[in-house]
Amino acid sequence: MPVGYLASVLVPAVATFLALAPRSTGGPRATPSFILGTVANELPFLVFSWLAATTLLAAAQGDLDTPVGLIGLGVALLTTAGLAVVVWRATRARPALDAAMATLQSAGWRSRPQRMRLARDLIAPLRFTPRGVQRTRNIAYGPAGKENLLDVYRNESRDAGCPIFVYFHPGGFFSGRKSREARPIIDLLATGGWVCVSANYRLSRAGAFPNNLIDAKRVIAWLRDHAGDYDADPGTIVAAGGSAGAHLAAMCGLTPNDPTFQPGFERADTTVTAAIGLYGYYGAAPTSHPMPSSPADYACADAPPFLVAHGDHDPMVLAEHARRFADSLRAASSNPVVYAELPGGQHNFDRFPSIRCTAVADAIEAFCGWVRSPG
Repeated sequence: MPVGYLASVLVPAVATFLALAPRSTGGPRATPSFILGTVANELPFLVFSWLAATTLLAAAQGDLDTPVGLIGLGVALLTTAGLAVVVWRATRARPALDAAMATLQSAGWRSRPQRMRLARDLIAPLRFTPRGVQRTRNIAYGPAGKENLLDVYRNESRDAGCPIFVYFHPGGFFSGRKSREARPIIDLLATGGWVCVSANYRLSRAGAFPNNLIDAKRVIAWLRDHAGDYDADPGTIVAAGGSAGAHLAAMCGLTPNDPTFQPGFERADTTVTAAIGLYGYYGAAPTSHPMPSSPADYACADAPPFLVAHGDHDPMVLAEHARRFADSLRAASSNPVVYAELPGGQHNFDRFPSIRCTAVADAIEAFCGWVRSPG
């Protein structure tokens, strides 16, 4: 009885089902269904490789000649069909992003050929820093120990005056770290000459709003003070983040130089050139203070350009919430607000260099390029 083969195909089958029809997590929680669905949604080739390997092994052992083996084979074939749908959805991210970016045409943006990195999509779980990119780890930017550390990525052959890209990690304001998400995006921008920074910030009770925002602004102030040490241009800083980090990036864009959020460094320039939110949470943040803590509460006419990208199958933060935030920001701001809804996209889609993440990285590179030269 090839029960082992049947079990080996049931796990990817469940993961693929959850990629196609994700279950709500009921908040910022990495439930087992979320983890399985994310793996299949962003790494479908890896899941298919597992299916193919176990099926070939079962065939070599003669397990497919049994009723249980044939059931397992049927499950594997159905799962493969489901994975094909997952891949097709992922390929729809690029057209969705192109359509959203086209809204910048009247403001000076023009589409350009997008680079394909299929080989890297196939080996997505393997993480490596590109040749020529130097990473400097664990630089202190504030007084809160390991929660006030950042990493700097820069091209070894960079020119002086490089623009700056800073990323704040996801984690529901209570978890996460600077070294996981957005690495494909950081690698692409650093290779192209940007000085990229990924920063920790205070979490849980110690990081309750506005402390986490204070940390984010402290990062920007630190970058302006130390830009010369990294051949960076302090006049161009793009703030970005995922989920809770998107909340911080948005707040940085909408509350420039507000002394309320800059205790002890009130005179520091914390303006940003643009803000980017990926699978973002834009509601009220955990806080014991009466002040508003949602980015929508700070939407204003002089907000910087925004790029908001969200998956239409996000099980943690529904796309309609991100869409509503983008609409409210667009109604208030005199600058462009780009909103892209990614077909089949869930949460944490910048975790691996997948098909979807590659498309998002290319769009961010184009957006950042437009920010530098909007004419």
